[in-house]
Amino acid sequence: MTRTGFTEARRNSDPSSQVRSFALCGDVLRPATLTVVDLRQGWESHRADVVFDCATNGPQRHRFEGPLLRDVVAAAGPAFDVRRRKDRSRFLLAVSGGDGHHAVLAWAEIDADFGDKPILLATRMDGRELDAEGSQLVVPPDRCGARYVSAITSIWIGGFPPAAQMP
Repeated sequence: MTRTGFTEARRNSDPSSQVRSFALCGDVLRPATLTVVDLRQGWESHRADVVFDCATNGPQRHRFEGPLLRDVVAAAGPAFDVRRRKDRSRFLLAVSGGDGHHAVLAWAEIDADFGDKPILLATRMDGRELDAEGSQLVVPPDRCGARYVSAITSIWIGGFPPAAQMP
């Protein structure tokens, strides 16, 4: 995703509308408020067929589509030196959902030089648009789906330890 495309996606968001949106914030150069439509129009869509082994309902099979989390947060300009692997490896992403569910990921999980996991910000589930429900975090390699977050309200990106606590 180019910086131009990211700016375009930010402009498409209408904060006065009833459409669900989420804040992309934290240690980033370009914080934003994004909707499912912004994600669909601003980034390349990827597909993941997943099976979550649900403890209460057995296996749940779904097809999700949406941009890679890595592409969306990279466009926000995380405040680390991309040339320094150790700097990138200390960054975290905290994703919050409308139902109070939260998940934390390491930047290294999504970084192409480390884990390179195809984690999605889903805009479609089983062929159905998620405009009204909001974007969903989907971590296809997770067997149980515990880091699945629906109706994303925020994605915070930051370093650990926080810069104020660094020696």
